[in-house]
Amino acid sequence: MDRTSRSDGVDPCVLIEQLCELWSRKDLKELRLQAVSGFSRFLSPLSGLLMLLDSCPGIQKSRSPTLAQFLLMEFVRWRRGLVGVSMKELKDKEEKRNLQLRALELITASQPGCMDLLLEIYELESLEKNLLLEHVAYLQNRCWFREVAMLGMKLRLQEDLDMEQVCVPLILMDKLPLVEAYVQDHVELQNHLIRLLDSWCSPDFTLENVLRRFSYLCLSKHQTDQIQPKLLIRHVFRLMEKFSIDPGVCVNAVYKRKLDSLRFLMYKRFGEKNMTEENWRDHVQVTVKGSVDLQVVLVELLVKYSGLKAAAQWAKHFSVPRDRLPTGVWDTMETLPPSQLEINDVCSPLDQWITPPSHQLQFYQLPLKEQQVIIVENLEQLQMCKVMLLQTGRVVGVDMEWRAGFGTVSTQRISLIQLAVKERVFLLDLCAPGLTHHSLTISFIRALLTDTRILKLGYGMSGDLRSLVATWPELKEEPLEFKGVLDLLHVHQQLQRCWRGRGGPRPVEVNEGPAEKGLSLLVQQVLGKPLDKTEQLSNWERRPLRTGQIRYAAIDAYCLLDVYLSLSVNPAAFGLPDDLLSIRPSTKSDSEKKTKEKRKQTGQRAPQCGVGCVGVQDQECVRGNGEEHAEEHGASMTPQELRVVCDNMLQGLGRYLRCVGVDVLMLENTDDHRVAAQIARNEGRIILTSGQPFQTLRSQVAEGRCLAMDCSEKARDQAVRVLKHFSVHLKPSDIFSRCQACNNDEYLKLPREDMTQMMNKRGLVQDTVQKQEDCESQSDGQVEYNRSRPPDGPAFTPHCRWAPRSALDPHSFRVRGGAEVQLETVPPGLLPRIPEYFICTRCGKVFWEGTHFDHVLAQFQDVLNFSENNTRTRKL
Repeated sequence: MDRTSRSDGVDPCVLIEQLCELWSRKDLKELRLQAVSGFSRFLSPLSGLLMLLDSCPGIQKSRSPTLAQFLLMEFVRWRRGLVGVSMKELKDKEEKRNLQLRALELITASQPGCMDLLLEIYELESLEKNLLLEHVAYLQNRCWFREVAMLGMKLRLQEDLDMEQVCVPLILMDKLPLVEAYVQDHVELQNHLIRLLDSWCSPDFTLENVLRRFSYLCLSKHQTDQIQPKLLIRHVFRLMEKFSIDPGVCVNAVYKRKLDSLRFLMYKRFGEKNMTEENWRDHVQVTVKGSVDLQVVLVELLVKYSGLKAAAQWAKHFSVPRDRLPTGVWDTMETLPPSQLEINDVCSPLDQWITPPSHQLQFYQLPLKEQQVIIVENLEQLQMCKVMLLQTGRVVGVDMEWRAGFGTVSTQRISLIQLAVKERVFLLDLCAPGLTHHSLTISFIRALLTDTRILKLGYGMSGDLRSLVATWPELKEEPLEFKGVLDLLHVHQQLQRCWRGRGGPRPVEVNEGPAEKGLSLLVQQVLGKPLDKTEQLSNWERRPLRTGQIRYAAIDAYCLLDVYLSLSVNPAAFGLPDDLLSIRPSTKSDSEKKTKEKRKQTGQRAPQCGVGCVGVQDQECVRGNGEEHAEEHGASMTPQELRVVCDNMLQGLGRYLRCVGVDVLMLENTDDHRVAAQIARNEGRIILTSGQPFQTLRSQVAEGRCLAMDCSEKARDQAVRVLKHFSVHLKPSDIFSRCQACNNDEYLKLPREDMTQMMNKRGLVQDTVQKQEDCESQSDGQVEYNRSRPPDGPAFTPHCRWAPRSALDPHSFRVRGGAEVQLETVPPGLLPRIPEYFICTRCGKVFWEGTHFDHVLAQFQDVLNFSENNTRTRKL
């Protein structure tokens, strides 16, 4: 049928004009009636629908449904129960094929959201595969990569398409989740993807080589910044775990992680000096085992940290080739007698069950004899443990240990489960043959943790649950739900809040303090002495366990009983309720509850995340050295007054804070974490960090000048937490008042005419509008343009410094900072629409007004302060 012909008095052109008019007026009720009426009057509804879709407006910038989507959804509803409006009922094979080809043509980036409905209505999966592949090739030539991947998944074409041609552009465009979905059910493609990402972690990899291969891509700086080893390695390890891929496939990522771990171990042993010789040796040998390159690095680091003798001992131990040894090591090996080149076992006084008196005075001690600590290594011992523990009314302290991976493994698998009752402690050795994966072991742990008649005590048990599931995947099939459990972390948090509320001397915050944190801090506050955490970083997979490890493991579980009993005797003395089981994890502060009530009264939308949100282990996400939130003191500051330095693990957070006007310095990926402390001291900045470096950095700056962030959170949520923590008074004029690329707060304002003249001189306005539209499509919303400024909104007025016109050299196009203006980042098709441009006077980056400002306003609306005269703003 001719696409423009009438069908039973229905003129498709007239009908689509009516539908477009109703759509523009948002008269959905009348629109639905007109559409259904049109479908009914078409002699061939399937063909008529295609005529309407052909004439529908193309892509739109908002995320709301398009007219084409609306018509397709209405068609699906209308045809239910009707005869003759499905592809199965068409007898003419040629007509059916033509309809499918026409429907296939509509699956483009110009009609987003229509793919699923078109596939369903026109049964495109039954079309010949060669025709489907031809259309995929057409989409690839048009740089519609998202549609290529989606169509490939919907029609199961992954095995027929070149994986790299489909996935590499998406990875470069920061769309890795879509790539993961694309390879989800294809083992070969999963291996290929991980090998590809791992190859990008190689020291010889250069992004320029990949970009030359895909030169037609228009990438933003943010997208290219994602292709750097640190982030890629993180993705490789995550995907390795997700797809159960052999680590041997990822040689580059594994080597880099182990190299970082080795450097960290050296720092812990010789820098901080808080790791024992035994633990250090255990971890080093596991880290460098089987890799000559890592063994060479170990010897080089030992020369630096410990001297030639220690380097010579380890070089001999691993038989490192002579030609790869640092200067002086081989000569030392030749001159020392063989007895001094041996690495002998270290015997620590703490490896005796009875510790020295000085240790007993300083730390909490286990009130049990060595014989009362039983290592469960077989099913007979397991049965004895089961009989003793599974009794109604029992109170059991529960703890778990796993080897510290220092980032070399994604998921920690449990090596030891400690179960303590008043008269003894059982240590379930999950490294013992025949015990780890035996059904009796798993059923015993499930029965114990789900029995409401037995009270289980723990501290931060959500982390233990994740490790249990990683150790025993069987628990995923029938999810394990803790019952009859008291998490003393929640009690500890309540205890801290009660002490603060009394107005007396404020103790150190949970998980903070100059010396103690976490469970050790709770034990110190309740029982008077902290725990000795020397063995915390042990290699818990090494057998046999040392006496010091056994004692440490038993204490970690038994101290829970003593703390609980001490608190239960007189809870009111600690400011706790009589029923400790009634204490629940804290999720909202009092100030946030008041804010929430106010929002309910005023009808404001609730924020996506608040300061009181708990982290992955129900701990506060933003933590300081005992410093309360500034908002509790009633103080506030402007974003410009907050000056921070972000560790290189928090670069995303740093960009968000710069986005709202905070003065942020960010460490480079190659910088040592300790550089942050030096910068903080020299410039009076606050350190933002995460993970293990926090303990080191906080000791090098004043109290309250180092905050630890929860890395499991998104960067935006981290930024909101920081702003609320310091009670930052954020205004719309602070948004984009600072360059996100270089942290500069000075802009040069340039009119359209001058920008056009500069681009003319550089020959950058020869590109066609079509090319620009293709680039917009490739970026998939990364850059959005503002067609016009709302009549009721003022011009963009950021709270920044404005540079004079003399800050720009008219001949070299360089700004006063020496950088050249980044003219190539300005799309030529943008010039007729944007009247003013803003140039960073330090790095030369160019900004303009657009819809991204509205997105940032929405992201930070729960911490923004609007004045009466500033109800609308635009964006840079």
